[in-house]
Parts: sequence; C-alpha cells; structure tokens
Amino acid sequence: MMRKRWTLLASILCLLFAWIFFQAQPAKAEQPNQIPTGTIPTVTGTPTGPIVTVRLDLEYPSVNLRAGPKTTYDQVGILLLGQKAVAKGISPGGDWILIEYPSAPSGVAWVYKPYVNVTPGDLPLIEPPATPTPLYTVTIDPTLAAQFVVTFAPTRLPTYTPPAPLVIPTFASESGADRKTGLPMGLVIIGLGAVGIFLGIFSLTQGR
Repeated sequence: MMRKRWTLLASILCLLFAWIFFQAQPAKAEQPNQIPTGTIPTVTGTPTGPIVTVRLDLEYPSVNLRAGPKTTYDQVGILLLGQKAVAKGISPGGDWILIEYPSAPSGVAWVYKPYVNVTPGDLPLIEPPATPTPLYTVTIDPTLAAQFVVTFAPTRLPTYTPPAPLVIPTFASESGADRKTGLPMGLVIIGLGAVGIFLGIFSLTQGR
C-alpha cells in the first residue's frame, strides 16, 4: 500500500516539474510573412509639351549643355545622340533651347538648337541668365613684361662719298679753215690774187 502511494507521489512530482519546465521556456516569436522578391513596377508619367531629340547624324557622340544660351556660359552636362528631353523655352535669338535637366544646379540647361530636333509646339521666350563674370582679372606685371621687351638698334650705313665730277675732254678741229694764223684771211686772199695777176702779166710778156 505504501509503495503505491510513493509511486503516485513520484508521478505527480514528475508531472509538476515537467509543467514548470515548459512554462519557463521563452515563447517563440511569430515569424513575419515572407516579403515577395522581385522588381516592383513604378508608374512613370509621359512628358507633355515639345520634346527635343539629339540628332543622330552629328559628328560627335554627344552635345554639350550650358547654363546659358551662349558658349561663354559654363558647361553643366551632355546629351547623347538620340536622347530626349522636355523643352521649356527658347532664347530671344532662337538659337538655343531651354530643356529640363535635373543634374544641373538649376534643374534646367540650354542646348544649341541646330543639334536637336524639336517636336511641334509653342515655346515661350526665355530671357537668358546673367553672363558669368570671371573670378579674377588678368593683369600683367610691367616689370616682368619689360624683361621680355627686346629693342634693336638700327644699323648705320657707311658714309656716302660722292665721286669726283666727270671731266669731258674737248678736241680742237684740225681743218685749215678753223686754224688760226697770224695774218688776216682777207689779206692773204688779196695777196694771192695780186701774185696771180703778176704771174699772168709776166707770162703774157714772155710769150711775145
């Protein structure tokens, strides 16, 4: 009888210890439902209004985008051949188009119109931003510049001495008519005539 009681008491104690052990175990946290993997599609809106498309027949693979409608403005990005963008306006001269460009600091940029094709639509006239001013003014140190100034002294030509004047010799005529004699020409003629007459008279008298 006593043995049965001790057996029953031992069984009750075992059940009590087992119940205390299970109560002491922490409850397992409920596992959350598994999140399905995969790409969640996003809804993108279709841009409205005029669209610019970079021409495919350009010589370069991309075109530059600038902060203003002139090449003096800073470059803010590029568009590849065939790339599209929403047009926002046009410059006063009609040569540049303002487009949406989120990568630019202002969210917009200017593209040269001959490089793109524009879909039909009215583009408002947009005044260009202020022209960027240089951060510094280029100055030249006059002392430094003077070191590179080279002056050439003119070469003096030798003193010119004029030659002596050319003397042209003169020659006297050798003809008898021009030769000067001591007797006058008229007296010589008269004397020769008188001699001739005298000889004629002498010859006549000798002939008789």
